[in-house]
Amino acid sequence: MTERERWATRVGLVLAMAGNAVGLGNFLRFPRQVALNGGGAFMIPYFCAFILMGIPLMWLEWTMGRYGGQFGHSTTAGQFDAMWRSRWAKYIGSIGISIPLLFAVYYIYIESWTLAYSFFSITKKYFDIAEMEKMNTFLQSFQGVSQSGEFFSSIVVAIFFWLITLIINIWVIGKGISRGIERLAKIAMPLLFLFGFILVIRVLTLGTPDPRYPDRNVMNGLAYMWNPNFSRLTDFSVWLAAAGQIFFTLSIGTGTIQTYASYLRKDDDCVLTGLSTSATNEFVEVVLGGSIAIPISVAFFGITTTQLIASQGSFDLGFVAMPIILQKLPLGFFFGAMWFILLFFAGITSSVALTSPLMALLGEKFGIPRVRAAKIVGLILFVLGLPVIFFLKHGYMDQYDFWIGTILLALLAMCETLVFVFAFSRTRISGSRLKNRLLGYLKFGLDAGWEEMNRGADIKIPRIFYYILKYFVPLFLIILFCGWFWQDLRSETSVILMKGIDSQQGLFRWAARLTITGVILGVGFLVKLAWRKRK
Repeated sequence: MTERERWATRVGLVLAMAGNAVGLGNFLRFPRQVALNGGGAFMIPYFCAFILMGIPLMWLEWTMGRYGGQFGHSTTAGQFDAMWRSRWAKYIGSIGISIPLLFAVYYIYIESWTLAYSFFSITKKYFDIAEMEKMNTFLQSFQGVSQSGEFFSSIVVAIFFWLITLIINIWVIGKGISRGIERLAKIAMPLLFLFGFILVIRVLTLGTPDPRYPDRNVMNGLAYMWNPNFSRLTDFSVWLAAAGQIFFTLSIGTGTIQTYASYLRKDDDCVLTGLSTSATNEFVEVVLGGSIAIPISVAFFGITTTQLIASQGSFDLGFVAMPIILQKLPLGFFFGAMWFILLFFAGITSSVALTSPLMALLGEKFGIPRVRAAKIVGLILFVLGLPVIFFLKHGYMDQYDFWIGTILLALLAMCETLVFVFAFSRTRISGSRLKNRLLGYLKFGLDAGWEEMNRGADIKIPRIFYYILKYFVPLFLIILFCGWFWQDLRSETSVILMKGIDSQQGLFRWAARLTITGVILGVGFLVKLAWRKRK
């Protein structure tokens, strides 16, 4: 077994954890969700989900990680096995290794777009494209979806930037926790804040860009974002969207928080540090993410066009509307590069976290040196990533995003909550007195988990959260998980049933599903080998 690593500083830990949470969704997905789901009214279910589900689950995952780390487990497979006396625990926990790996497969590709577009901004490659349709063609030509050849003759450019992004990710994780991931966070996160503040100030000082359209201004953009449409609060889909955004933005259910937390020491604080991580992410999302893309789009295009852009997807907002807008500003190439580099920093701090569970499994359970493990992970991401790139136009990546980025996140969160609340069994405790040992064996379920959570805490968790964790969170997650399934099955564009999909498209989407299933089973088999090797 390789020597366990530790975080060098608490600041580095908080920045790395915040970097794990802060991602592309903070700047692209969040403003779109607000705009589509009742504006300011969306923030009511959003903050309800944050307080009643997001924060408790953040504490739960930090506690799981730290507890498992005491026994040398940096993955949810080992952590489930340490908490729950069941032969199936490690296999259910292995989902927390396969989910982030599969997430990284397509997330790194999207991340590479931001690196490419920062280069396109500096070189002004997309400048002079003023129409939405033509900018969309530019994006599709870059992705290889459009074969027009008007802007890119092939997909080679996209593959080039994907390979650069993949190499950077592998280089960082190969350096380790303190010398790689922590150093990246200490550089990327302050720059992300700096670029975010500069862009927010630039947006808020725009006023009315075109005097011919007095209604197209930043204030109307902010009003569109934040004026509440309370009638939407009766729509169950809005509450599902809010809960889904909290899952997505805090990286809950990915298995990455537990891996990062496993490198804590036994009595390191989980409560205040976890709360600080959550607060940092929310500040970036609500204050910075909510003040850039939508307000500036309204200022240049008006509310009607912005609503259309938002309804079409986050990619249209970030990679179609923003390039058109930013090139119209003085020093547009500079602000365009800053926008996409900001997105790149947000993406890479998340993607290195997504590779960490598999890195931990290879290093801790198979004794593979970190650099070699990083190369193995890089090869896996390369092989799995090629179909995502070449079959993008066939909906291959959409299957990944639905099953990994929506369904399996909720499934893992539901499983870890049920284990933590009802099956947590402290099989090992410090001290040698018989009384302490007997108490350790008798404590199980949330009582043991609550005690573990509060050990070494810098602040005391209000007792109300004990009952929230025990009753509200499990029930809410079950409703959420079932609600997502029910909502999709009833939809005319059901992803599960692939409604409206022709047979050719269906083959590619089934290929994606089989790949996802194969990876999950493959990781489960690796876990089986690891436990057999340990015995």
